[in-house]
Amino acid sequence: MIECHDIVKTYVNGPTSTTVLKGASFTIKDGEFVAIMGPSGSGKSTLMNIIGALDSPTSGRYALDGHDVSKLSDDELADIRMRKIGFVFQSFNLLRRATVLRNVLLPLVYAEVEGKERARRARQALLDAGLPEKWHLNKSNEISGGQMQRVAIARALVNDPSLILADEPTGNLDSKTGEIVLHTFQKLNREQGRTIVLITHELYVAEHADRIIHIKDGEILSDARNANKRLVDDIHEDV
Repeated sequence: MIECHDIVKTYVNGPTSTTVLKGASFTIKDGEFVAIMGPSGSGKSTLMNIIGALDSPTSGRYALDGHDVSKLSDDELADIRMRKIGFVFQSFNLLRRATVLRNVLLPLVYAEVEGKERARRARQALLDAGLPEKWHLNKSNEISGGQMQRVAIARALVNDPSLILADEPTGNLDSKTGEIVLHTFQKLNREQGRTIVLITHELYVAEHADRIIHIKDGEILSDARNANKRLVDDIHEDV
């Protein structure tokens, strides 16, 4: 699904240039759950932006589902982001005064999906993300942080993307709530075969994935199967 070959990213500011990624190469297959882990300043956020078609490499090739993303126009990149990539961010990025259901169906409005189908798909995405019907009409500022992140996951699922890209999704959550969110990702990967790429600076979080790519100073240090995967038991509490 994802092919990155010798990805280099250099930022130029007047006479100064900074190379943040230095020839990163790896592939991710359809249905994998992969964590990209590194400290602050390692280049993981820049790599995430390139994988998410939010930025382009200075050199190298990035392909998603066989399409060379590196060569697409701005309009084509926007279309890729809408159809093929579901984003989950650390800060949730929800409309706080809108209902849970409204937050989830908004991407379908932009995709010009008709009304009844919008509602059906949004409700199903919320169920897939572990939120029962009773939360659908709550406003997003009336629910907990863990529930807000699961709403964000549902929003990422609603267009049935090829890839879920999660950027520090537990960063604003306590450990118990973070476990619930990580369980949601594991369940989506295991039961629906969703491809998930998780960006994190924490080893504990990365160990919930099947494979860990470790990046530091813009270079891939290691890329290996995770022999110590942390499996989260089903959690039924509303947190």
